Amino acid sequence: MSTPFPFTAVVGQEDLRLALLLNAVSPAVGGVLVRGEKGTAKSTAVRALSVLLPEVAVVPGCRFSCDPAAPDPSCPDGPHEAGNGGMRPARMVELPVGASEDRLVGALDIERALAEGVKAFEPGLLADAHRGILYVDEVNLLHDHLVDLLLDAAAMGASYVEREGVSVRHASKFLLVGTMNPEEGELRPQLLDRFGLTVEVAASREPDQRVEVVRRRLAYDDDPAGFAARWAGEESAVRQRIVAARELLPSVRLGDGALRQIAATCAAFEVDGMRADIVMARTATALAAWAGRTDVLAEDVRQAALLALPHRRRRNPFDAPGLDEDKLDETLEEFSGEGDEDPDPDGPGGGGGQPPSSDGPQADGGSGAQPEAGDGGEPQPSGASSGEQSAARASEPFRTKVLSVPGLGDGAAGRRSRARTEHGRTTGARRPHGALTKLHLAATVQAAAPHQRARGRTGRGLVVRRDDLRQATREGREGNLVLFVVDASGSMAARQRMSAVKGAVLSLLLDAYQRRDKVGLVTFRGSAAEVALPPTSSVDAAAARLETLPTGGRTPLAAGLLRAHEVLRVERLRDPARRALVVVVTDGRATGGPEPVALAGRAARLFAADSVASVVVDCESGPVRLGLAGQLAGELDGTAVTLDELRADSIAGLVKDVQRRAA
Repeated sequence: MSTPFPFTAVVGQEDLRLALLLNAVSPAVGGVLVRGEKGTAKSTAVRALSVLLPEVAVVPGCRFSCDPAAPDPSCPDGPHEAGNGGMRPARMVELPVGASEDRLVGALDIERALAEGVKAFEPGLLADAHRGILYVDEVNLLHDHLVDLLLDAAAMGASYVEREGVSVRHASKFLLVGTMNPEEGELRPQLLDRFGLTVEVAASREPDQRVEVVRRRLAYDDDPAGFAARWAGEESAVRQRIVAARELLPSVRLGDGALRQIAATCAAFEVDGMRADIVMARTATALAAWAGRTDVLAEDVRQAALLALPHRRRRNPFDAPGLDEDKLDETLEEFSGEGDEDPDPDGPGGGGGQPPSSDGPQADGGSGAQPEAGDGGEPQPSGASSGEQSAARASEPFRTKVLSVPGLGDGAAGRRSRARTEHGRTTGARRPHGALTKLHLAATVQAAAPHQRARGRTGRGLVVRRDDLRQATREGREGNLVLFVVDASGSMAARQRMSAVKGAVLSLLLDAYQRRDKVGLVTFRGSAAEVALPPTSSVDAAAARLETLPTGGRTPLAAGLLRAHEVLRVERLRDPARRALVVVVTDGRATGGPEPVALAGRAARLFAADSVASVVVDCESGPVRLGLAGQLAGELDGTAVTLDELRADSIAGLVKDVQRRAA
């Protein structure tokens, strides 16, 4: 087993380390979500935490980690008698984003269940993580059906496996820890709310601290065991402090004054539901215990708010996480109770709750708001004219109807277009390819029935063999790639027009977020086109690029279409099962070079030849209309809609026309 990087050797990242330690003190806090850019020690800190956790008492031989003092009466390996058990280290179980449902919840041996009538159950990761840590790296990329299972287990503290009348239940209480890069997409609100705390991390911009990070990492890579030995004293001290805080936790008093501050803070920031209040209360008591106190102070409430509320106050996916600390201090001051200390707006926000620091200057990462992906430093397209205009602000977004791609796909699970999936309504049966995951009972019995006499059946049981098993085929929904091709030339520069166009695209981006799509953005102006945003799951990044999109110059329409076609070609190589929907936003004009309109038509026919679903948003205005966007839609074999029709929700129904034309 490899030697993990010591937790106390992580440089900076005080908020991250504190959030993890509070969950170690009080698992009831509910876990932590770590958001941040690549290379900020997110995974390193999480993996290092498991070494600091106290050992767990378990029933010997139980695969489900039952507590010998209070064994689970429904344990599949039970029943167990209460008594002495053995000790083992706390586990940290990693859930890969590409894991199957059976790997997460466990699997039943369907053959034995049908032929012998026995429950032969192989535990999954939820059983392994019971009374330990369940860690999901890149949790925002987790498939929806796994998210649903995690939500159920986290809510009920148990995992249920049911297959064709055979049912198994076992306890599954775990500390859920997730890490994610927001540029790769956001979490579903239901799962986001399940994380007790959230932390924003970023690499330090302080040279001395960056030097220390490199120095320690190189020393660890050269001699992991020796490096860990040099930090053994600090590790032991933190481990003992966790044990002491756990023992002190039941004695911590949460007074009425602190409770009023918690309730007032949650109300002031308009968080949904009551989970935020409960998590703040548990976090504040854990902070007091970690500081060695038995009373919760105002500074504990303040730090609890900074950790528990940022991810709960977001009203839509484009809102940056974080809290207004001035508003927080005003609320705490207004509702300060007797016996509580006044919050210190200029202090560190954690008081005695901060983890011991032995690694030099603090990191830049904190619980405050971070810049959204794509802010600042925006690259300028080549060939931009000197008459370039600044970016117009998007108009208010609006709700759209469902856009969908015609036909039946096989892409990643989502909520947009029809597809063959592992989840959904059953539409038929087939022979399994590999492991059987969804048994079609009727088809299996039908396949086995003609062979019973030849197999020597004498009793009532059905003789079932591997060749008889049938996999259920199901139809659900998939996520698509929505590629926006936006005309940013001078002919689109009219402020009111561009503002409306951006508002419509922003509305579709919101819809893409809700339906778990990937999005991409290609823009064209001047003499060339550029990929402003490669296909990604981060609609935040797409919205940021759209907001800062300037206009001006000629209209290289053919270049924009050819660049979009190349983006789709590359994406098909990376993800051949994901189907695309192209949304071209233009007035149809094409300028620059010989025969620009004819060249644009030839480029458009490439999409038609590949049967790519497409929509053209006609932005032409004025009393004289050339109808060029409609001609472009015809070349694309797509559908056109005028800019004036965007707010009538007609754009969202366009692909229904595409479906009718493709039928």
